[in-house]
Amino acid sequence: MTSTPTKYPTLSPAFAVNDAVRALEFYRDAFGAAELFRLVDPESGKIGHAEMSVGDSVFMVSDEYPAFNKTPATLGGTSVRLSLIVGNVDAIVARAVAAGATLQRPPTDQFYGFRSASLLDPFGHEWIVQHEIERVTPAEMQRRWDAMRKVY
Repeated sequence: MTSTPTKYPTLSPAFAVNDAVRALEFYRDAFGAAELFRLVDPESGKIGHAEMSVGDSVFMVSDEYPAFNKTPATLGGTSVRLSLIVGNVDAIVARAVAAGATLQRPPTDQFYGFRSASLLDPFGHEWIVQHEIERVTPAEMQRRWDAMRKVY
């Protein structure tokens, strides 16, 4: 474990899981995240708060405490997707699936200039893993979106 960052990113997701110890291991193995620290409840042994870093971002993980936070299982799903920019989406997707993620959409080149895939982690959180393959202006993205939407 390393120390607490002196400067946090402007936005850092915090999410609840069932079995935070296992989640920290999964995020390390799947995405190469580094654990910064964890706070363990001395009575229950549950993780009340842990922080991990990946790239230039920090995210927070804890076990579920129903009065404070709820897991996707408790909520019946999640509407939040976490976008992770990587160097090689195919390699990271293979690592994540080997670590226990469920592949929802395989790596595919997208109209907006990224190769992306969708994964569901073992704790019910959805990850969009992607890397840039082409610089696309907003105007070109809109043109491609319009053309693609006509197909549906």
